[in-house]
Amino acid sequence: MQVFGVDVGGSGVKGAPVNLETGALAAERLRIPTPQPSTPDAVTDAIVEIVHTSDWNGPVGITIPGVVRAGVIETAANIDDGWVGIDAASMLSHRLGMPVTVLNDADAAGLAEAKYGAAAGIDGVVILLTFGTGIGSAYLHDGRLIPNTELGHLIFHRQKAELYAAGRLVKRGELEMDWWASRVDEFLAYVEELFWPDLFVFGGGISKRFETYSHHFTTKARIVPAVLRNQAGIVGAAFAASIRSET
Repeated sequence: MQVFGVDVGGSGVKGAPVNLETGALAAERLRIPTPQPSTPDAVTDAIVEIVHTSDWNGPVGITIPGVVRAGVIETAANIDDGWVGIDAASMLSHRLGMPVTVLNDADAAGLAEAKYGAAAGIDGVVILLTFGTGIGSAYLHDGRLIPNTELGHLIFHRQKAELYAAGRLVKRGELEMDWWASRVDEFLAYVEELFWPDLFVFGGGISKRFETYSHHFTTKARIVPAVLRNQAGIVGAAFAASIRSET
């Protein structure tokens, strides 16, 4: 079975059909730079172009970088504030003429890793954290997603945690890798004290270098790098849409 997944990010809109048996992309991923400004109409046009170019007809899962409740966008991160309050699921379903499921981008990554990746088959509490421009999070219990956790917004050292330990601090040269990893370890200890996960999954683009800094991490819970990386949003979106279509 295949379902189409679309991952909307601050820099690109990416989509492909996903083989739900394996979690692999079933065709080449298509990418369009995120329109600027990234208004609902402009981004929807990009999504429609990707889906129609792929000659797809069927359920579609779409991630949005923000809190999503019942298809409605409650917050916007790295996309235009005009998304807030929009019933994105209804709008996108109308434009595509197909059933659409919309969810938070980090939640999609968490679903993908739990089904096909680093957290597959893991019972108990799993917390995925994505370190990039901010810190995204997904919380799962026995493989079931508890959506919209936004752990990167926890107040830590008198500021949002993502201002203290986001991956962008390394990419922009504001912190050396070891110094950044030590900050991340502090944040992980704080999250662990609050939620006591059985496993941390470490995601985001910087996870490619996991082995170079993971020796700084002292969590009681096991911590592993994400497996699906930049495909996780697409795969998780497709998987979420498949679940929705079965209910």
